Amino acid sequence: MPVSFERDIRPLFRQIDIEHMNKHKVLLDNFAYMADPSNDHGNAQAVEDSLTNQSMPPGGPYWSSEELTLYRQWKSDGYLP
Repeated sequence: MPVSFERDIRPLFRQIDIEHMNKHKVLLDNFAYMADPSNDHGNAQAVEDSLTNQSMPPGGPYWSSEELTLYRQWKSDGYLP
């Protein structure tokens, strides 16, 4: 089954993470923002980069390799809602 943002990815972001990143105009819980094709999906890539280099969420807990794999699969599956 393809990975869905609403079902699989959105629940990985804690409310505290969403609120923190909203201050920086990063809308973790907004599908249109996360999957925005206008900048070659740059928002999704920037979030992945932050998750991978453990600069997000600030102070952890950091995503597991399984969670990162799921996120990458969402991208590979075509950024499905």
